[in-house]
Amino acid sequence: MVALQAGIGATNDLVDAPRDAGHKPGKPIPAGLVSGAAARRVALVAFGTGLVLAGAFGGLAGCGVALVVIGVGLAYDLRLKGTAWSWLPFAVGIPILPVFGWLGATGALPTAFVVLVPVAVAAGAALAIANALVDVERDRAAATGSVAIALGPARAWLAQAGLLVVVGLAAVGSVVPLGGSADRGVAVLAAAVIPIAAAVAGRRGSVARRERAWEIEALGLAILAIAWLASVFA
Repeated sequence: MVALQAGIGATNDLVDAPRDAGHKPGKPIPAGLVSGAAARRVALVAFGTGLVLAGAFGGLAGCGVALVVIGVGLAYDLRLKGTAWSWLPFAVGIPILPVFGWLGATGALPTAFVVLVPVAVAAGAALAIANALVDVERDRAAATGSVAIALGPARAWLAQAGLLVVVGLAAVGSVVPLGGSADRGVAVLAAAVIPIAAAVAGRRGSVARRERAWEIEALGLAILAIAWLASVFA
């Protein structure tokens, strides 16, 4: 998965290099730290490595999921980024992460994934909207679309916050039904507060503040996922 994400990231920087030269000159390619040819090599080697590893440890199922990951990432890089549908690859891609890991480790998915997958879809969409809110001024200046521009910053923030609340409620509410204890549910509740608090803190302010809030939101969702998995499977 690290290799596949490296390939997606390298492709993203390649596609964005012309625009980044005017609006994000500090990125690796516009700054001259990495050449376009080197980025293409990184992408190809990373995708190849990811597929080989997926096949070695996950067989045909692992390769299949890896190809889906690549497809989702390239759909974002090459087509959906800069459109009102930019959130969709995040909503599809985030749930693939635990599915990929679980299939590779065990060859099957537990019943709890009936809850995990749709909640991860909502979490992915929330992260995408938060990311778009960080770049809303730069996207407008570059005449580039995004879900935040399509909805407007106020409605985009409400959509993001609403999704995070749904994620938190679903995580907390599913602990006991899936076999976890009430004490563990309290730990999940504490973790669920982190991304919501980050979204509130980043609602207004500078681009730097919104970007930091988005980073904390992403970290908070990761902590929530770990706390939930530990509560349900420990």
